[in-house]
Amino acid sequence: MSTALRRDPPRVPGRVPFRAAGFSAVWRPRTALVIAVGLVVLVLAMAVNIGRGEFPISIPEVLAVLSGSGDGGQRFIVLELRLPRSLTGALVGAALAVSGAIMQAIARNPLASPDIIGITWGASAAAVAVIVLGGSAGSVVGLLATTGLPIAALLGGLVSAALIYGLAWRKGVQGFRLVLVGIGINAALVALVNWLLIVARIYEAARAQVWLNGSLNARGWEHVLPVGIALAILVPAALILGFVLGGLQFGDDTARGLGIRVDLARTLLLLVAVGLAAIATASAGPIAFVALVSPQIAQRLVRSARPPLGASLVIGAALTVVADVVARTAFAGVELPVGIVTAVLGAPYLLYLLVRQGREARA
Repeated sequence: MSTALRRDPPRVPGRVPFRAAGFSAVWRPRTALVIAVGLVVLVLAMAVNIGRGEFPISIPEVLAVLSGSGDGGQRFIVLELRLPRSLTGALVGAALAVSGAIMQAIARNPLASPDIIGITWGASAAAVAVIVLGGSAGSVVGLLATTGLPIAALLGGLVSAALIYGLAWRKGVQGFRLVLVGIGINAALVALVNWLLIVARIYEAARAQVWLNGSLNARGWEHVLPVGIALAILVPAALILGFVLGGLQFGDDTARGLGIRVDLARTLLLLVAVGLAAIATASAGPIAFVALVSPQIAQRLVRSARPPLGASLVIGAALTVVADVVARTAFAGVELPVGIVTAVLGAPYLLYLLVRQGREARA
């Protein structure tokens, strides 16, 4: 009997199971198609972005250089000067999108993204504090202003996440309460950042304001490495831990009945999400709405019950690079920070979510 069960495992109706060495999954062709199309869009957007500049390079020539061809001049321009900017944008967008997908799935609320509930602003407040204090205090703090910005942003995101989680906890976490508490903490952190800008000297205030707009300008390989290492560690962790997200969506009691250690799973997932959001914010500043919009776009394209992590990652990366292309080309001669473009695109979608939430609450 047991042999027969091993040879004929239960199947999900309409889906093809995949099992290998204790690992099991379900083949979802629509998800694979969305990821493949997203990767094509991402590569083309990066090629367009890399090709723009004082020395224009065509898309075929950019792709040839990326595949190992091209002359020495083109290779220097593409690989040393322009590729780090697009690569930073893609990695930051991917990190924000995965972070948003995890939080929206845990809270069971599409408004629960790092830039809405205060985690991004927690990282921003810590980073701005380091920038401002680094310019007015001694050499130790000044050294911290240049080398410790990612660490400060990470700690700021973790502290704000712990505060939000603690205040929202009432024998469990409800998505609506988490969002309300997060919005309140977010408002307090925005006020703190504004106060720091007021008391800062002109140079530090200007530097902090540029950072707060979320920009990919002048990004080099030193900006690619931290976020690349963070994604290499945290995204596999998110994919492994993500297997319990489906169970968590049914509520705490049902999840415990399914054998899920709810508090441990939720804490680990939140740590991964906060780490991704904080590292992304430290690398390029608070790029608004990517974490909010990307998981929802992926969920609608894949037609799943919750934001999918893999598709959200690809769409977040493509969306950020496309927004950077728009920021560089929409106004001839004027290059906007990418955060302004994502805010312009994401704000109407936030209003749509608020209206839809209101209608669902009244229904």
